[in-house]
Amino acid sequence: MSASTATISPPAVQAPAPRRRAHPVRPARILLHCFLILMALGWLAPLLLGVYASLRPYHETAESGYFSLPHKLTLSYYTQAWENGDLPKYFLNTLIVAVPAVIVTLFLASFVAFAITRLRIPFGLPLLVLFTAGNLLPQQVIAIPLYEMFKRIPLPLFLSDSETLYDSYWAVIIVHVGFQTGFCVFVLSNYMRTIPNEITEAAIMDGAGVWKQYWTVTLPLCRPALAALATLEFTWIYNDFLWALVLMSTGDKYPITSALNNLRGQYFTDYNLLAAASILVALPTIAVFLALQRHFIAGLTLGANKG
Repeated sequence: MSASTATISPPAVQAPAPRRRAHPVRPARILLHCFLILMALGWLAPLLLGVYASLRPYHETAESGYFSLPHKLTLSYYTQAWENGDLPKYFLNTLIVAVPAVIVTLFLASFVAFAITRLRIPFGLPLLVLFTAGNLLPQQVIAIPLYEMFKRIPLPLFLSDSETLYDSYWAVIIVHVGFQTGFCVFVLSNYMRTIPNEITEAAIMDGAGVWKQYWTVTLPLCRPALAALATLEFTWIYNDFLWALVLMSTGDKYPITSALNNLRGQYFTDYNLLAAASILVALPTIAVFLALQRHFIAGLTLGANKG
């Protein structure tokens, strides 16, 4: 048969791909989602109630109750709380304590975790256990010993008005660093164990010293864990009120949590005003979480897909 008379067969028609069967919704999954929704609403209910109360006049809630429908919504309580509570000064006091405490805690904890996991120092495991066991000690147990000890530790006048460690920002910073370092060492040491040893070995072959291995090789790889810890530590230190009361006597040095107490009257307390102030006080921690949200979630979900 010649090429001109050859017949060309039509292209084969592909059969349509079979439809994927939709997975049936299991009752257990429905119950799980209902449980998660109820838990989320339970956590959000106090916050939503606080926002709702802060927008209503006190006399209205006193007459009709906090769960009644509003007749008037206003932002005047937020302005009153900001001015009468002197919130800017207390915000600054809190930042003076929280920011250095978080930075020093993460630096010391990351270096200890690096020494335990990457340098293989002697007695590394007992040292890790010691740091972890420090978190089991209730803080209230050593409040009085620390109070007596800090009153006897001298400081120059330019570092403390009382010329002692007591009644200074340094006292609160030191206590927070001491208590939070153990938890951070535990988390970072577990994180650093997931980093391949070949990375450190390659850095050593290139002539990197201990500091360079820590600062330029290991620490950048721990960014998700550091961001997660920075969010948690800032929130915990920011919300602390115990150690400021124990280790400070000057009211002008108190953190932001004490500003709420300034809005309470001797014979009458406007709880709607306190709700507005509480919302303003909570805003910095929410902003920190939103800023570090991506790294925070990455640090928490590390290893979730590993067998």
